[in-house]
Amino acid sequence: MTETDPGTESIITDEMANPSLSKSGGDPGITPLSPSHIQQSDTDQVQSGPSFVVVVAIDFGTTSSGYAYAFTKEPECIHTMRRWEGGDPGVSNQKTPTTILLTPDRKFHSFGYAARDFYHDLDPSESKHWLYLEKFKMKLHTTANLSIDTEIHAANGKRVKALDIFAYALAFFKEQALKELSDQTGSEFDNSNVRWVITVPAIWKMPAKQFMREAAYKSALVSRENPEQLIIALEPEAASIYCRKLRLHQMVDLGTQTTQNGFSPNDNVGSGMTQGDRYVVMDCGGGTVDLTVHQIRLPEGHLKELYKASGGPYGSIGVDYEFEKLLCKIFGQDFIDQFKIKRPAAWVDLMIAFESRKRAAAPERTNPLNINLPFSFIDYYKKFRGHSVDHALRKSNVDFVKWSSQGMLRMSPDAMNTLFKPTIDHIIQHLTELFEKPEVSDIKFLFLVGGFAESALLQQAVQNMLQGRSRIIIPHDVGLTILKGAVLFGLDPSVIKVRRSPLTYGVGVLNRFVEGKHPPEKLLIKDGTRWCTDVFDTFIAADQSVALGEMVKRSYTPAKPSQQVIVIHVYCSEKESAGFISEPGVRKCGTLRLDVSGTESSAPRREIQTLMQFGDTEIRAMAIDVSTGRTVKASIDFLSH
Repeated sequence: MTETDPGTESIITDEMANPSLSKSGGDPGITPLSPSHIQQSDTDQVQSGPSFVVVVAIDFGTTSSGYAYAFTKEPECIHTMRRWEGGDPGVSNQKTPTTILLTPDRKFHSFGYAARDFYHDLDPSESKHWLYLEKFKMKLHTTANLSIDTEIHAANGKRVKALDIFAYALAFFKEQALKELSDQTGSEFDNSNVRWVITVPAIWKMPAKQFMREAAYKSALVSRENPEQLIIALEPEAASIYCRKLRLHQMVDLGTQTTQNGFSPNDNVGSGMTQGDRYVVMDCGGGTVDLTVHQIRLPEGHLKELYKASGGPYGSIGVDYEFEKLLCKIFGQDFIDQFKIKRPAAWVDLMIAFESRKRAAAPERTNPLNINLPFSFIDYYKKFRGHSVDHALRKSNVDFVKWSSQGMLRMSPDAMNTLFKPTIDHIIQHLTELFEKPEVSDIKFLFLVGGFAESALLQQAVQNMLQGRSRIIIPHDVGLTILKGAVLFGLDPSVIKVRRSPLTYGVGVLNRFVEGKHPPEKLLIKDGTRWCTDVFDTFIAADQSVALGEMVKRSYTPAKPSQQVIVIHVYCSEKESAGFISEPGVRKCGTLRLDVSGTESSAPRREIQTLMQFGDTEIRAMAIDVSTGRTVKASIDFLSH
């Protein structure tokens, strides 16, 4: 659809949320005047307002979380959070498990290892009343109509509001970080001196990003009055910012399988990043795998996104899910479902035991992997079925899992590798498709980051797929790459100059009906004028390049002088173009509210100029009453109510 030129009129009606013709009579809500794109210069974009003393980034992961910070006076010096007590055997990390425990009356009790250990030590009769949650971040990716009221299930099957859980977790990190900063500086550290950064997967849709922001407001991390104190960072972008600064001794090149040595430690990435270099960052986390394609623009080293972020729910918890399916196959789905509800703490134990063996899986491994079965599993199974666990293993036709006399499940390496296969196959298929895109040619480096990137099985699969087309680089502290990059992003959010829009966004308008061009069923006659309803007015198209600070500009007129609020429905589509908001694949995804109360003026026709910004990690809107020059309160909301 071509954009309406200033000569033709087009009108948005309030009823366009409901594009059936019978309802489209009524009142034309607003009239778009001339549409245009404007590019603001970077200087207008400098965040005015307070200058922050420190940037604290929170990496809120599906399986593990943590924070890091840097003082703006020493941006080169990134501190990662203090070591956590109570780590797991075979799992060394500065991060803590993303687990949260609420008391039976739903008050916050603890987070991380502390939550897990306390829950584990509770008597089973007590523990069933406590609310223990883990791996809950994926709910934001998988819920179709995410809202403030979306609920998640605790281990005991009870439901809690997701927003409360996310807010509790952010409040916990706020408290930990401020405590550490106070100890560092020797006096009470004031939250208003902190710029907070929260990382989210790049493939998350706008509702999930907005949900994180709402949780931050609820946790008092930042206030609604100071939205710019919080930046939402995209995980692979953060990793990208960090990776392009890597020195040779800070990474492993999978091609040579050695840490790069013998170069001057100041050389940037192996043989140096040069002008125009293109690279892919593959962020392999617990829940999602996220890919971004960047090009470096020297001398400043700004980054330009070459293809919209892609990926999917192919994180390492997919392997846990396969293990659970295997247990169901051996012991029966009915037993596993019951065991999880009746002995939730023992189930958590079993998954922790699996986690450390999962990390020992490797392509060339020949000796079996032993997984401890908790005593209560063996005991409960006997009560439930009337026969023993080893009887179940003999009877099941799963040959590559045996029972060892020490009370362990003994898995052959092939059995373990089979659990990885579906997840790794998804990742490789996605990577293959990405590398076939014309925009993704001549990729010099592929950076593997995120906790799952440590998996030797995944590394080998990626090597086999790429066949030497790009150099595969793994940073040393692969699990902390995103955290450190998020701090760098918070120090300079304008480092990524050009992004690609993941979706096509627009609104529904009325255009003058043109015979032969417009379908007859879209004809609406109003006061003798022939209109075409439901026309999709495109703000930005999927995969379109948008520069930071670039604005999409539209002007709207209130239908009646007395109108206080203009509500415009925003539609989106995965397709690059859409003619009508009623087409398949086009859905209502948000609302733009313009509060025009108190801006009444004597002008015969009020013009509200709306500016929307798509080049950042979040979509923003602002508006001005042209006749008075006053700012109109504009907000864009993507959470379904």
